Amino acid sequence: MSRNYLPGTQIEIINEVVRGKIKYGLFDFDGTISILREGWQDIMQPVCVEFICGDTTPTPEIESEVRTMIDETTGIQTILQMERLVEMIREKGLVHEADIKDAQTYKQIYLDRLMVPVRERLANLAAGTMPLEEAIVKGAPEFLEIITKNNDLDLYVFSGTDRDDVRNEAYKVGVDHYFIEIWGALRTFQEYSKEKVIQDLVKEHDLHGPEVMAVGDGPVELKNVKAVGGIALGVASDEKAGFGLDEAKRERLIKAGADIIIPDFGEAQALADYLFPAS
Repeated sequence: MSRNYLPGTQIEIINEVVRGKIKYGLFDFDGTISILREGWQDIMQPVCVEFICGDTTPTPEIESEVRTMIDETTGIQTILQMERLVEMIREKGLVHEADIKDAQTYKQIYLDRLMVPVRERLANLAAGTMPLEEAIVKGAPEFLEIITKNNDLDLYVFSGTDRDDVRNEAYKVGVDHYFIEIWGALRTFQEYSKEKVIQDLVKEHDLHGPEVMAVGDGPVELKNVKAVGGIALGVASDEKAGFGLDEAKRERLIKAGADIIIPDFGEAQALADYLFPAS
């Protein structure tokens, strides 16, 4: 099937939207702006398989189910992914009930492993041995600069990463000042979720449809914004490179309701011009 791109760009238009009305922009962080946590899926995958299987040899079927769970829950709070892990452990029945831990414990084990490469990247960034360009999705700071400079627009981060961590990492990659607030996961789902952020924002500011936009590389934030009639901008970027299209991610984001798909923010001006056309 042919794809519909803005002329001369890699900006793919999936659904035509009402443009020029956006007042509030909600950005996911990891994989959308920052790639400091690139590879998190490759760390979560063996953690989940390890605890589902216990002393049993993993099967291709279990490994595939775990990959699907991770793909479908990208963008959601880590604690909810770990709650799903607990369910999967019980469903498979390979681990004695007395040996099954709670979701918080599994989350901490996963984070302990994830933060080894993340801390190394942060240290290298601070030392200047890792260029900033290797820590962010291509063009993200330029896009944030353009849209905040030229429009009456309030921007927020809403991330599935723990709040203190996402605030620290946004500061380290130099984008924190673009956002009025940086939200991240708290201890419980009841305290914070992307769905709750969007619904509260819409209600508090009496927003309608295309006045709110969500930008993200996971299905969660796109589904949440489409549920209130907003604009869904999907970032289907190859996180290892920090730029270029990830076809599998593109498919997931379209399935989640993306109106627009970009491989990165390298065409920041063209994207801004499309979203905020001159009157």
